[in-house]
Amino acid sequence: MPKRVLQGVVVSDKTDKTVVVKVERRFTHPLLKKTVRRSKKYQAHDEDNRFKTGDSVFIQESRPISKSKRWVVVGAVHAGAGGADVAAG
Repeated sequence: MPKRVLQGVVVSDKTDKTVVVKVERRFTHPLLKKTVRRSKKYQAHDEDNRFKTGDSVFIQESRPISKSKRWVVVGAVHAGAGGADVAAG
């Protein structure tokens, strides 16, 4: 089974080797037919403390690393003229 990959923004980098990533999803409400935004925060492993608050990153699910960490940061998102691409890390 392939591992899920999500895109989000780092909202906290205060802990060692850990970043908190806010992932936002959009969907159409089944009754109101209006676009709704929902967000969720994930704690992700950042081995080298490379990512800072405000960075847009990709996270991938992994084995449990600690009580709350089940995700690993796999790279940063670079939004340029050609779209988004992954800087492997």
